Amino acid sequence: QVTGHLDDCTCDVETIDAFNNYELFPRLNELLESDYFRYYKVNLKKPCPFWNDNSHCGIRDCAVKPCPSDEVPDGIRSGSYKYSEEANNLAEECEEAKRLGAVDGSLSKETQRAVLQWTQHDDSSDSFCEADDIYSPDAEYVDLLLNPERYTGYKGPDAWKIWNSIYEENCFKPQNVKRPLASGRGEGKSNLCFQYLKVPISFSGVCVEKRAFYRLISGLHASINIHLSARYLLQDTWAEKKWGPNITEFQQRFDEVITRGEGPRRLKNLYFLYLIELRALSKVLPFFERPDFQLYTGNKSHDAEMKNLLLEILHLAKSFPLHFDENSFFAGNKKEAAKLKEEFRLHFKNISKIMDCVGCFKCRLWGKLQTQGLGTALKILFSEKLIEKIPESGPSYRFQLTRQEIVALFNAFGRF
Repeated sequence: QVTGHLDDCTCDVETIDAFNNYELFPRLNELLESDYFRYYKVNLKKPCPFWNDNSHCGIRDCAVKPCPSDEVPDGIRSGSYKYSEEANNLAEECEEAKRLGAVDGSLSKETQRAVLQWTQHDDSSDSFCEADDIYSPDAEYVDLLLNPERYTGYKGPDAWKIWNSIYEENCFKPQNVKRPLASGRGEGKSNLCFQYLKVPISFSGVCVEKRAFYRLISGLHASINIHLSARYLLQDTWAEKKWGPNITEFQQRFDEVITRGEGPRRLKNLYFLYLIELRALSKVLPFFERPDFQLYTGNKSHDAEMKNLLLEILHLAKSFPLHFDENSFFAGNKKEAAKLKEEFRLHFKNISKIMDCVGCFKCRLWGKLQTQGLGTALKILFSEKLIEKIPESGPSYRFQLTRQEIVALFNAFGRF
């Protein structure tokens, strides 16, 4: 049933499948295995800002193993979000000067402007996510390849509370979609968790922006559930663990009959999410094309090779013939559109904060990364005019992406 035309788009499922599976994903997968994209700095110890909940998943598969600092490439460690070798060196000089409480008169005016630009970006209000403080003592590098997204055993009331909070309090869901206030306890009542989706969803009277927001969150939810079903713990003995596809789990979440028609819609929302991400990648090409931008790890030949691969992927994204048209977003009355856009941004920012309430650390890791990745895509789409004004060389003062945002953007797209 997942076939044909996608609502609110000029595209169809088959076109996306062919483009992604045979052209884009093999290249993207190679990029994500590189040093620049496999190391993600994250604070998994931040307290939940919405409710007092110290319960953490005690299952061993919930654990995340951080990287010893000497395993992280020098270029990444020395400058967590600056791009070039020169920028890293300048940042180190500035941080050393700040530590000594001295005024470094040797910094040029151009460098001072760049430092000011970084500070202004850090304090900017254009972000759709609550980003981690990567300089916090609790922030650690994680090797994403060694901590894959998969089923951990984290489920039940605690997991349900997360999604209930997202959909009920932070999502522009259709009014006729109701979720139970509490989840069922125990396997016998597990179907209670799916009852809210057994009501046929009607988007009648819902504006395109709110409809899109709901579909993005639904697509994100579908992506996470697909990965949990595809990498399920099938066997756990003292001798070995075996991970693989769990068809029953997948059907429970997506089968048309079991979900009363909603499963295929959830999967179509994943395609919608893919189109949004793809559109963002096509729009951000000028930022990455600049000679000043480097995927800096300290290995010059490898860094250059990966930048070429990155640009190949972005050009490929731009060549896609049936992009989502984001011009339909916030196109009405300017005052109302600005109010709706800000509401849109704050809702998504709240969802990114909820990720700090996830009790399973591995689920929290991938939840934080994927929400930051989607938030970065939205930031790009809403910054089109700023991106168009980026100079070919020199710093980009109005539009910036941190290394964290870049790593999250491409890894989240890899998930979708």
